[in-house]
Amino acid sequence: MRLALIGAGRIGKVHAGAIDSHPRVTLAAVADFHHPAAEALAQEYGCSALSVDDIFADDAIDAVLIASSTPTHAEYLERAARAGKAVLCEKPIALDLERTREVLEVLASHPVTCALGFNRRHDPQFAALKHALVEGRIGTLETLTIISRDPAPPPADYVAASGGLFRDMMIHDFDMARWLLDEPVTHVQASGSCLIDPAIGEAGDIDTAMVTLTTASGRLCHINNSRRACYGYDQRIEAFGSAGMLQAQNETDTRLRFTGEEGQVEDKPKWFFLERYAVAYRNEIDDFVTAWQEHRPPLTSAQDGLEALRLAEAAERSLREGCRIALNDIR
Repeated sequence: MRLALIGAGRIGKVHAGAIDSHPRVTLAAVADFHHPAAEALAQEYGCSALSVDDIFADDAIDAVLIASSTPTHAEYLERAARAGKAVLCEKPIALDLERTREVLEVLASHPVTCALGFNRRHDPQFAALKHALVEGRIGTLETLTIISRDPAPPPADYVAASGGLFRDMMIHDFDMARWLLDEPVTHVQASGSCLIDPAIGEAGDIDTAMVTLTTASGRLCHINNSRRACYGYDQRIEAFGSAGMLQAQNETDTRLRFTGEEGQVEDKPKWFFLERYAVAYRNEIDDFVTAWQEHRPPLTSAQDGLEALRLAEAAERSLREGCRIALNDIR
């Protein structure tokens, strides 16, 4: 696969490293609205810095990875599909359901391999938990608990343009919940507060949230988000079932635990998503390339992006209206 990267910022650099390490992918070009950033990243990996227009017009480029700013995702996804290029796009497709559905219509009329960047499905621990659920290791799944806490809050100006905590941060957890519950969510109940940074509240958002999802059979999922965890990047999942429990724990640098007279001590969790999910980003590229070569769907799809956004919309409405929301009311 000859793959072009659109976006040379922080997440683009992560993807560039993952692409470069894959034996069946060549990083063909980099584009960014700030051309010097594209040139610097292209020079680092020995490829060309092109414009976005040149990338979509180049028949020698098989695929694009969209890691540019959120407002560009929908347009670039549509252009990739119309150009017949496979596409891996960072989440979200768009911040509203109507625009997201427009993109899905274009993808339906111009079918290409299309994956959405819910990289956590590709994390080895979370994938092992999913596999154990499918195998019936804990019998019938009854409750699911997902904890996701960032080490520090983002700047308020980022929050104002992000779409809010539910669309920007918890959207990953909504996707994990759908993947692990493996049955339709019917109702959403959300609570939220601004406890950490008053500037986030002034920007119209929350920094602390709890959401309960209920499925068609009555399974319950509790999602707990915070924009601050003084000890690092807190990413845990617990699945409880009729025959046992599965737990995915935080990753640390060494996994070493010391035990002595004064108690037990172990490393803090890895500091942020760049370190915590480095392997997941590499696995995500591998799944995308393999899906393209084998003409099969990738692990995550644009439809998954739409469904996670519906949950985010329901959570926001629940918080605003102070009541439980039926997902069927979110269209």
